[in-house]
Amino acid sequence: MATIRDLKKDINSVLGGIIEAVYIAERSSNKEGSKEGSEIIDKAIATFDSLIAEVNNKDVENRKKHLKGVRQTLEKEAAELVDRVNELA
Repeated sequence: MATIRDLKKDINSVLGGIIEAVYIAERSSNKEGSKEGSEIIDKAIATFDSLIAEVNNKDVENRKKHLKGVRQTLEKEAAELVDRVNELA
């Protein structure tokens, strides 16, 4: 079960880091509370909620494969959000 705990920690850490990066980018460019930044934060929170729900879903045939897919989804979504943060700065 340690892998599930690690996956949850990774989801929290990665998406939390992206949200923090939005705040830093906004503050450095004097655009605090921008619409674009708020959209990125909302998307990160929605991604967090959906990924945690997927991790907690135990009604899957192959749990190991399912969790691997969740990790891949995290990587894909995080890359897209990071690109959006980079455009913000």
